[in-house]
Amino acid sequence: MKTSKSQRQVSRRRVLAASGAAAAAIGFPAVLRAQAAPVKVGVQHPITGFLSYSGNQCRAGALMGIEDINARGGIKSLGGAKLEPLLSDNQSKVDVGLSEFDKLAEAGITAFIGPYASAIGVATSQAATRYNLPHLCDLCVSDRVIGADKPSVFRFSPGYGQFAREAVERLVQLNEGAGKPIKKVMLIHEESESGAGAQKQLLVELPKVGFEIVDQVLHPNPTRDFTNVVLRVKQRAPDLLIIGNYYNEYVLLVRSLHQQKVKVKGIYSMLGGGASSYRFVRETPDAAQHIMDCNHWFNPKHPKALELKRRVEAAGKDFSYEVWLNYNCAQLLADALERAASTKRDAVVNALAQSTFSDHFLPFGPTKFVNGQNTGALSANLQVINKNIELILPLEFASAKAVFPAPT
Repeated sequence: MKTSKSQRQVSRRRVLAASGAAAAAIGFPAVLRAQAAPVKVGVQHPITGFLSYSGNQCRAGALMGIEDINARGGIKSLGGAKLEPLLSDNQSKVDVGLSEFDKLAEAGITAFIGPYASAIGVATSQAATRYNLPHLCDLCVSDRVIGADKPSVFRFSPGYGQFAREAVERLVQLNEGAGKPIKKVMLIHEESESGAGAQKQLLVELPKVGFEIVDQVLHPNPTRDFTNVVLRVKQRAPDLLIIGNYYNEYVLLVRSLHQQKVKVKGIYSMLGGGASSYRFVRETPDAAQHIMDCNHWFNPKHPKALELKRRVEAAGKDFSYEVWLNYNCAQLLADALERAASTKRDAVVNALAQSTFSDHFLPFGPTKFVNGQNTGALSANLQVINKNIELILPLEFASAKAVFPAPT
């Protein structure tokens, strides 16, 4: 028997409806429902230029953090939206970092992670304020990157003001515990925003507790010959050197001191770039032995830290602070997005400002931002002991006892 055209159309509609119901019943939601739009995140670091080692470490950490967020289902309050990193290279230059930031903002990013160097961070944080764009500083120790006038800028880790105070407090603790062998101190820092700012803070803090500053040096980046600086160290004969440089200059300076057999009772870095680097310890074990550093560090007793360390090293990279600070910045952002349940910039900024994020593996308390600074953050004192980097202070996180002063 023949069927009419209208009967055939009704039958087809019923078949399609029944097919759709069956598909839903047996679990094919991806076929029937569009996936949530990805959340674009700007990730900018110095991938080329004189800071490229650190920049590539930073990028690796941020991408691992984003990968883990997506693997556990993305942002559930946004329908499982995945984070989509838009990668950018600031080439270790302020002007490039700023222009690249503008490109990311125009590309529609919801938030920004980076840009490693303080001088670049000062510029990008100013731009973020104009755009009202959430800006998470991965390092950027300059205290000029944050403030009440930059409400969309947040720094998870300490700045150089806090580092200087805690570094001096712990130096006093170590020195008094050893019978006060350190009296004369010499400061050597790189001349950019990070190094010069840190030295300025130390010039204020050290005399308060009785240390005599016999000399202070600011050197350019890059520096390829520290002969004159080493000569000044020999002439001034300090008990202690406090050094703050980027990685390449730090390594070259310490190697030069070691080769010239300069005798001091200790190298006590602040944001030094060497005693906090497994690469430095691996490549320069003799010169690195007993060097101290007040720097960023992870909690060596935390299982999440140890598991990520294993993964990073299995991938052929060093487990440096650049890696885990960027990893945790991505996790902090995901926590804020989850609570905001929105990609609107105002909502994300407000969620970050109210953050109590504690699912990290750093020697910190819960996150609490005041004028953009995480007041739950702490620095850590480290020392190279027997070809390993040990956390020596604060004591509640310590993995070894300090060797101070250093044996000569």
